[in-house]
Amino acid sequence: MNVLICGGGVIGASTAYFLSLRGVGVTVVESTGIANAASGKSGGFLARDWCEGSPLAPLARRSFDLHAELADAIDDDWGYRRMDTFGGHSGYMQSSGPGQVGWLAERVTIGQTLGSTATTAQVVPAAFTRAMMRAAESNGATLRAGRVTSVFDGGAEIDGERVAADAAVIAMGPWSILAAQWMSVPPVFGLKGHSLVFDTGSDVPSEAVFLEVRERSGAQSSPEIFPRPDGTTYVCAISSEVPLPVDPARVTPEAGAVERLEEMCRDLSPVLARAPILARQACCRPVTQDGLPLIGRVEGTKGAYIATGHSVWGILNAPATGEAMAELIVDGKASTVDLSPFDPGRLEPLDPKRLFGE
Repeated sequence: MNVLICGGGVIGASTAYFLSLRGVGVTVVESTGIANAASGKSGGFLARDWCEGSPLAPLARRSFDLHAELADAIDDDWGYRRMDTFGGHSGYMQSSGPGQVGWLAERVTIGQTLGSTATTAQVVPAAFTRAMMRAAESNGATLRAGRVTSVFDGGAEIDGERVAADAAVIAMGPWSILAAQWMSVPPVFGLKGHSLVFDTGSDVPSEAVFLEVRERSGAQSSPEIFPRPDGTTYVCAISSEVPLPVDPARVTPEAGAVERLEEMCRDLSPVLARAPILARQACCRPVTQDGLPLIGRVEGTKGAYIATGHSVWGILNAPATGEAMAELIVDGKASTVDLSPFDPGRLEPLDPKRLFGE
């Protein structure tokens, strides 16, 4: 069996890895580079039970456990570690909580413990995605530079060349919407988020923080702060709905967004205020109409599958998605996770005329 995976983000790399474990011939097709979009610019926060009460809960639990297993099974380093996680606020009335987090400013109130090392963890997303691709390649998978220009019964077209395959998986994040030109798929949208990466050295311990902030301007934001074991600290906030560029390399921060985030960080932590900024960036996360990912077969095109739309939980849910996709393609049915809530057929397909015109 030979499978083409369209997209070199975390979903595509994880699917390639689990297919390679089954002895399947895998080719990952990527136009800009592994983890060059959201998979390389997201936070990498993992939570075992934050999706409880939603259809995502079994996928999240399975994937959280798989992250720990992969860290032991694969001889590579992507910064996996367990974390304590706190929630709080700044710019509102001070209140008592479980105690201050020492590296944050006094104006920040920590109101609750959101997770412990039993339930929350992290990875460095770009390192994880690239490690999964390397592990797949060590099992025989290949990486091909190119742009997928069509998917059809029995294969895909790559830069105009028709390539035969037993299956093709669309895993192009928000750019999966381009597949509406070739087959019947629901719409996928891109939600832009902004982030900064600080060089904080050893000044920030393994503590993730989620905050509600009233900025000095009066605007309200929800920054998320993730210290990493490589001595950096990642901070994200400020989402926007903007048109998705055709080229992922053209996703850049909105005017004033990172400056606003920098000012916020200076107010939230003296450590962040003095730390050099290593990256000012933006990425587009894939979202669907009902907030659930699309994972499964694409009706009407033989051998076509899709795996995208994971929103903010793409890094968390990538391993279980890849494992289930491998089961679906090889065995005809996923056994580790029930994929029925994520069936692409639950949503109306996108009319390509709405996106691409007549």
